[in-house]
Amino acid sequence: MNLPSPYLLFIGQATDPLSIKMAKSAADWSPEKCIGEFSLPGCSVTTGLPSMSIQEGAQQGAKGFVLGFANSGGVLDTSLIDSIIEALEAGMDIINGLHDKLTDIPEVAAKAAELGRQLIDIRHPTTRFKTGTGVPRSGKRLLTVGTDCSVGKMYTTLSLARALQAKGANATFRATGQSGILVAGEGVAVDCVISDFISGAVEALCPANSEDHWDLVEGQGSLFHPAFAGVSMGLLHGAQPDALVICHALNRAHMRAIPGRPLPSLEQVINMNLNAARVTNPAVKIIGVSVNTSSVSDVEALTYCKDVTERLGLPCVDPIRHGVGPLVEALG
Repeated sequence: MNLPSPYLLFIGQATDPLSIKMAKSAADWSPEKCIGEFSLPGCSVTTGLPSMSIQEGAQQGAKGFVLGFANSGGVLDTSLIDSIIEALEAGMDIINGLHDKLTDIPEVAAKAAELGRQLIDIRHPTTRFKTGTGVPRSGKRLLTVGTDCSVGKMYTTLSLARALQAKGANATFRATGQSGILVAGEGVAVDCVISDFISGAVEALCPANSEDHWDLVEGQGSLFHPAFAGVSMGLLHGAQPDALVICHALNRAHMRAIPGRPLPSLEQVINMNLNAARVTNPAVKIIGVSVNTSSVSDVEALTYCKDVTERLGLPCVDPIRHGVGPLVEALG
């Protein structure tokens, strides 16, 4: 996927840090491709990059205007269209990770055609996939799974991939969502694949490989989330993982966007994911737990991770605070 960079990250009027995960992912994992962020009045969150106007971004060489926000359903608010058209007029191509296609918005499509600019809807695959088979294949695969959505599955997977690569291991990050695709430049957004073909799409994303090769597959959703469990199940069956890492966000009050529905316990998540993953790989193992501890102090984070390790007998780390060394060691 040829994504024009450097990027100007558009975060709109966002007020929830989790809602700008696409922009934040690019800023954290591909900072060399990012010039700055552009926001509108009312925005109260940031990627940490310099704030600038669309014109300032263009003057500094921005080639891609990234719609770096997300919402439930991936719908584009019509109030943001003027900014998209301004970016087109400033000479930028638009990189969109929402479910809504820019090519389906008449005024945006017309302006892009008039100016000869690209509208890149990275969430929508163009490949025609086959249904999954579950037939055993060579190579090794790790999949991150979660207690909920947006708990750090992509950050954990990228951290593991980079740690393995730094050791000289034969390892590849496999993006399965729009944020991961923006970082990696390739992948399949599995939540836009027709449900019958999700496992087949994942089989195609991480095909048979050499016996020493690890595919680090970015997880999506949670088996416990009523909205997104279908995608999570398709990933479990298609990835045919040898190893699973459980991802969790400490002190989250309820399942994402569902007040009143508590998160499952780590034990519940382990049991359900192992049972589902054994459909295509009976030998699958949980190798550790990854926790987003940003809501607590360093001392509290270490105490929580130590308690989890003692309770479950598994390494537990915050990949940002502690690194993923214990998880890499658990892979053998």
